[in-house]
Amino acid sequence: MPDTSQFPVTIPDRRLSVAPMMDWTDRHCRSFHRLLAPSALLYTEMVTSGAILHGDRDRLLGFGSDEHPLALQLGGSDPADLARCAQIADEFGYDEVNLNVGCPSDRVQRGRFGACLMQEPDLVGDCVAAMRDAVSLPVTVKTRLGVDHHDSYEWFSGFVARVAESGCRVFIVHARKAWLSGLSPKENREVPELRYEWVYRLKREYPELTVVLNGGISSTAEVVEHLDHVDGVMLGRAAYHNPWILAELQALLFATRGVASREEAVQALTRYLRLQVSRGVPAKHVSRHLLGLFQGQPGARRWRRYISQHAHLEPDNERLLLEAVAHMRPAAADSAAVHGDKLQWNTDEHGAANQK
Repeated sequence: MPDTSQFPVTIPDRRLSVAPMMDWTDRHCRSFHRLLAPSALLYTEMVTSGAILHGDRDRLLGFGSDEHPLALQLGGSDPADLARCAQIADEFGYDEVNLNVGCPSDRVQRGRFGACLMQEPDLVGDCVAAMRDAVSLPVTVKTRLGVDHHDSYEWFSGFVARVAESGCRVFIVHARKAWLSGLSPKENREVPELRYEWVYRLKREYPELTVVLNGGISSTAEVVEHLDHVDGVMLGRAAYHNPWILAELQALLFATRGVASREEAVQALTRYLRLQVSRGVPAKHVSRHLLGLFQGQPGARRWRRYISQHAHLEPDNERLLLEAVAHMRPAAADSAAVHGDKLQWNTDEHGAANQK
């Protein structure tokens, strides 16, 4: 393993992060997740180098100051293009640049980036080196355990060793290999075997690297267990479908809170929705990320149904979320009184909200 101590970088707390997810982790989703977990490291959706160099950068890269710490995930394989994109990310104020070496979709492969790059470790190293030469931001890599028949631990650790020679100190590892043909992106998230022990072993053998585990993690207990072996855990779909897990982990790992309750989150999100609607953003662009807020709670299905049925019909309804809560608990109408943008819950003598 090369000596990477010559590459000092400032690394944010990586115990908890939320994965880049196409069509999901846009700026509205990230603002929601930040509300729940102020200490989590958030990631953008993957943005290709070509889109950044030739597209609408403000639309693609714009974000709110409340989203920090925030990493930009890049897709590409040309070192010079990626170096310029890293500079642009720095100019926009991102806290990290991450290279996608894990996505197995056909579309990504046609662009010669994502998981297929695992077969070209020298090129990945060149890309990392070019970005590191261009910016002082941390440059990290998100990868898989292998691709197709390249699925031994030795092959995986050799890939990491080669990329680390270029100065990469942080590896986010989805603990499955990827099949580049024969499986859909969804199947690639579920079918290949999870091998957490490989990621644990990588950390044991290369303690100077920061190793973050991703893949199949769905509970706070699992997060705590994994943190005994690696530096951080990255949640993906669990954080999207059951976002309150982020609030639970914020309290558990950092001994602080963003919002104290789901109802408090609704109040804050209503203020955010009002701002976005005033800017011409349709309510559905915000509310679609909030369907899982009450996952596992009484009335959760009514919450989801109300938002799904009304968001597209009332694009400028800034009170959508307040109405959804009132609809969710119609039997507790006296307990949920809406005053302005505040949702006030009557409480019993023990301070618990009256919910029927």
